[in-house]
Amino acid sequence: MRRAVWGMVAAGALMAAVTTVAQESGAAERVAAVKQSLQAGMAAIRKYEWVETTTVSLKGEQKSSKQNRCYYGADGALQKVPTEGGQAGAQKSPRGIRGKIVANKKEEMTDYMDDAVALIKEYVPPDPARIQAVKDAGKVSINLLAADRHQLQLRDYHKAGDVLSIYIDPTTNHLLGLNVSTYLEKPDDLVTLDVTMTTLGDGAIYPSEIMLNGVSKSIKVDIRNTGHRPMGPQG
Repeated sequence: MRRAVWGMVAAGALMAAVTTVAQESGAAERVAAVKQSLQAGMAAIRKYEWVETTTVSLKGEQKSSKQNRCYYGADGALQKVPTEGGQAGAQKSPRGIRGKIVANKKEEMTDYMDDAVALIKEYVPPDPARIQAVKDAGKVSINLLAADRHQLQLRDYHKAGDVLSIYIDPTTNHLLGLNVSTYLEKPDDLVTLDVTMTTLGDGAIYPSEIMLNGVSKSIKVDIRNTGHRPMGPQG
């Protein structure tokens, strides 16, 4: 009886070890495939120009909306040029003490937005080198959500305690979307990102919609990228 029990324990341990090795091997293969798809897609999108529309809401009320024409310059840097008539939401501040209060709140919101935009850039698009670093640290797991949708979950991707989830088509390894749970300066300053990724016919990858929710400030930012077309000569 005792031998049988020990045999079952040993068999269970062996099965667990085999499963762990298989999962690590599967994660390594999937990470490599996703990195390759991501690098190719990011290179291809540099041939395009598009319109970026950013809408900011505070406690459910729209505060501003702006549009930029976007493209990559000869130096490889992303260029953003405001479109004509693409700015809305600017309001005159009242005078006196009330005006100072409004100005201070506006400045605070502007600072928060600057930090939020900088934070988005750390996750969108994901950095292939950082993905590899997280994988090497053993902090990647794969969840099979559906036959055509798998989740690659990366823990401590940019900050300790954050989670980046990459949703992929397992057949093509194209990115379908991203979900991020992170924070600004402190963990209780929660920020979430929901990103829809779109792949063009030539494999170019871009975030068609980015939804940022600054929970502690009740600020929501909706960024939409549309109208992609091959980039012409830049004047």
